[in-house]
Amino acid sequence: MVKRPEIGDTGRLFPKARKRFGQHFLEPAWVARMVDRMEVRPDDTILEIGAGRGALTRPLAERAGRVVAVEIDRILAAELPGLMPPNVHVVEGDVLDLDLAALLATERRPVRVAGNLPYNVSSPILFRLLGAAQGGSLIADATLMLQKEVADRLVASPGSGEYGVLAVQTQLVAEVDRLLSLPPGAFRPPPKVSSAVVRLRFRPPVADPGNPATFERIVRGVFLQRRKTLANALKPVAHQLGRDAGDLLRASGIDGSRRPEVLTVAEFAALSRAVL
Repeated sequence: MVKRPEIGDTGRLFPKARKRFGQHFLEPAWVARMVDRMEVRPDDTILEIGAGRGALTRPLAERAGRVVAVEIDRILAAELPGLMPPNVHVVEGDVLDLDLAALLATERRPVRVAGNLPYNVSSPILFRLLGAAQGGSLIADATLMLQKEVADRLVASPGSGEYGVLAVQTQLVAEVDRLLSLPPGAFRPPPKVSSAVVRLRFRPPVADPGNPATFERIVRGVFLQRRKTLANALKPVAHQLGRDAGDLLRASGIDGSRRPEVLTVAEFAALSRAVL
């Protein structure tokens, strides 16, 4: 069945939001607040994830030198170039599949990322950005609209209920700040959850994790059993790595009677280095 069109912010008719892409379009007043908080400069290149109908694209283009707007919806991606100023380059595709390093290879300085992320794929996109940021040398920062629960997990501190894999892996390579909190009515159609805008400022790792793949395996492994003592939670993943959990704890100087959810990012990095 063909969706009835809606009038977008440019006055152009667009198809209705499509559930399979997790589309919820931000109202103009909230777009303005988000762009203001980004403090966009004329020499910035912005990589926008999920350009949609261009509600965020146009105000970004008015302030930035260049906007690379990625849109997975082929209908919207086909409409946008004719509606945007000449400093906007529209790329049809899924950001999870794109080679970001190749896409941004001609940029002379690290780009900045902006996006109203679909809630159903926000975590994979976040991990994609963490892997592509290159310590801030490719991506300087990312200002992202997320489900409030995901934002809570990003900014969480050790010992809190929201602290887990996402917080540890993100805070290893980025400073995270919450910029805005938004009600469901800030979107059209309104989602069933509240949202938040966070900014990730990428930098080199706050501590040396040794092998990044080992770091990720340890973090994910122990948080599968976050209520157990670290000594017990570490056993399965240490065995998979061909190491003894007790040896890793002694080498890293960490008390195995503590629980995984209270370890700092630096302590997880120390555990990872002990595997080498």
